Amino acid sequence: MALALGKYESQFFAYVQMRQRQTIGTGELVRALGVTAQQERELLSRLARRNLIARVRRGLYLVPPRLPAGGKWAPGEFLALTALMEDQRGSYQICGPSAFHRYGWTNQIPNRLYAYNNRLSGERTIGSVAMTLIKLNDSRLGETEAVNSPDGIEAVYASRLRSLVDAVYDWSRFNALPQAYDWIRAELARDPEAAREIVRIALRYGNVSTLRRIGRLLETQGTAEPLLRKLQRRLASSRALIPWVPTLPKRGTVNRRWGVVINHEQ
Repeated sequence: MALALGKYESQFFAYVQMRQRQTIGTGELVRALGVTAQQERELLSRLARRNLIARVRRGLYLVPPRLPAGGKWAPGEFLALTALMEDQRGSYQICGPSAFHRYGWTNQIPNRLYAYNNRLSGERTIGSVAMTLIKLNDSRLGETEAVNSPDGIEAVYASRLRSLVDAVYDWSRFNALPQAYDWIRAELARDPEAAREIVRIALRYGNVSTLRRIGRLLETQGTAEPLLRKLQRRLASSRALIPWVPTLPKRGTVNRRWGVVINHEQ
């Protein structure tokens, strides 16, 4: 069944397809279609309600490359995130559960896209794409890899080893401990040289608790002492103890070198 479009809707899609536009902002159609500002607002709102375009923010919309055959359109998650970050002139890297699934550490498909970035924080929805945006300083962005998606969008992910460090650093946000310990053990079994990079990344992007937990884990895996001392030199002397698994009671044996209470072991 052909998609029923009114006069302005037909003119809108003819215009964006002729110009090969991916986004459209308010004010542009006033000039292009000869409509009033009120007519433009009503047109864009109507198209968004019908799921023919997707609102990125007030005054900016994503448009499909062609009319959707089924009468509805939803942008892919990479397109939605890229459009939002380009509008904000920001940088991002997909992280957390989205990265954990990509690297094969979990079979659970996240129902939202997680991204570190240097512009926005909070929950956003563009079309059917739900996002959790985590704002960081520029200095905490890095260690990424670009992936070409099937729809031609270049998506930026936190690298494999950065994602392992993030799983320990941001455990409460990502609900990643103690599972992340097993992921790191498996990575070291696959590539013992990964320990060197994990230490480097942890020193650059981790905090004290991250260094303690990763130090203790690497020690149990037989990591070379010079690498362990790199982590230990960053740690100030302290009597304070942290739990190995933060969600469990802090009861168990104490590892004095790393200041960790071993309250759970896998």
